[in-house]
Amino acid sequence: MRRGNFVAIGIFILLFGGLFFVGPSGTQKIQSSFLGLIAPFLKTGSNLEKRITAVRQGLKTLDQLEIENRELAIANKELRATNLMLRELEEENRRLRKSLDYRERASFRLVPARIIARDASTWWNTLKIDRGFEDGLDVDMPVITEEGLVGKTITVARNASTVLLISDEMCRVAVNIEGSRDQGIVSGERSSQTGSPVIGLRFLPKMAGLQPGQKVYSSGVGGVYPPGLLVGSVKEFKVRELDSYATIDPAVDLTTLEDVFVVVGKK
Repeated sequence: MRRGNFVAIGIFILLFGGLFFVGPSGTQKIQSSFLGLIAPFLKTGSNLEKRITAVRQGLKTLDQLEIENRELAIANKELRATNLMLRELEEENRRLRKSLDYRERASFRLVPARIIARDASTWWNTLKIDRGFEDGLDVDMPVITEEGLVGKTITVARNASTVLLISDEMCRVAVNIEGSRDQGIVSGERSSQTGSPVIGLRFLPKMAGLQPGQKVYSSGVGGVYPPGLLVGSVKEFKVRELDSYATIDPAVDLTTLEDVFVVVGKK
């Protein structure tokens, strides 16, 4: 054993033995002095322990973090769905306001109708609306939107009607061409059933000379469609052996129809 160790042991024995000779009052003084010396260290240790405990309490387990992450993901999806719904409502509100404004400005008496059914096999031919003879509808009434002509009613029930679209080959509309005295007949083509609607303008003079972009309006001939309804615009013009022919871009997007008007008379 080293000499330093003997010295330390000796000092400890002397201090310990001295406690028996100093008496109770001396012992208390020694204890007070000793506590005074170590008190700062005890206080520091207590504060450190409190801080460590607070940090541990503030930390979350991995399971808690995963639960919170899942909850946040669900809340994010709900917010996105709500935002999408609000956008759809805003778009519907804008469309209805536009339709209402057109109805007020139109020179016809219009009955608003909503599309309630559409068959994939006759997508470019017919559709059903939620208005019938109780609403004043009858057969051969024009169906329009604020953009232009859609078609006409062909069967009318009490609270529903079938509309024949201008993209059907049986729907024929006498038309005038913007900036021209030429007239013709617009109707759908059979090939339009397999893809986007194709509308043809027939019985044009051979030298009609139509240009792409020219507007095509109903002429009023035949008595079904009032004059001045926009049918579409010239897409392509071709000269044939005996006459000329043009393909027409319909004014109304027939693929996204939701609401229409039925012309039931003049104001």
